[in-house]
Amino acid sequence: MPLPKRRHSNQRTRKRRTHYKLAHHPAMVPSFEKQGGYTLMHRVDPETGRYKGRQVFDVADETQQGQG
Repeated sequence: MPLPKRRHSNQRTRKRRTHYKLAHHPAMVPSFEKQGGYTLMHRVDPETGRYKGRQVFDVADETQQGQG
C-alpha cells in the first residue's frame, strides 16, 4: 500500500475535518432541583450532589475546605 510522500499541513488536515461534528445536541431533561431548568441526562448536579432527586454525595462548603 502506498505511503504519502510528504506530510499534510495542519490547514489541510483541519479543512478535511470541518465536517466531523455532532449530528445533534446532547439530550437535555428537565431538572428535578431547578424549576424551569434543564440538565444533561445521567449527570449528577455538582452544586447539590443530587441525582434524580436523591442525595448521591455530600458537597462540602467552600469555606471549610480551606481550613482543613
